[in-house]
Amino acid sequence: MRHAAAVAEGLHQPVSASAHRALRRAVLDHASHEHRRIFEPLLHVGVPGGEVAVLGLRRGEHTDHGLRCDLVAALVRRALRPGPPPLVWLTRSGDLEPEDVDLAWLAAARAAYAEAGLALTMVVVTRQGWRDPRSGATHRWQRLRGR
Repeated sequence: MRHAAAVAEGLHQPVSASAHRALRRAVLDHASHEHRRIFEPLLHVGVPGGEVAVLGLRRGEHTDHGLRCDLVAALVRRALRPGPPPLVWLTRSGDLEPEDVDLAWLAAARAAYAEAGLALTMVVVTRQGWRDPRSGATHRWQRLRGR
């Protein structure tokens, strides 16, 4: 019996030119606006540089999976426009290695997007670059500058 190869979720290198521009913009906006070394994470849903719904998160705040799903669903409803589904990105301090907060919000985004019948693109953004927590696709910049 043949088994179809499972298609890995998430972004895969090389990303499209439009995805690269959007993700670069998310990293650039984050790096240029957040100058503290340690700060609370933010969950963004929308289009980098365009319409974005943002939720401030508190480290150590105990939210269960159901509440996180409801919060992501509300952000999606706010950010939904004609065209491709809104992007989800989590900005936080630190490096791009996976953290518990990334995986908790990924699970919520998966559930909210599945319930809405939307394709999910989610990345974690730090001052150095972005990382897709599902596929591990990563892009880092040594010195990111506006064009």
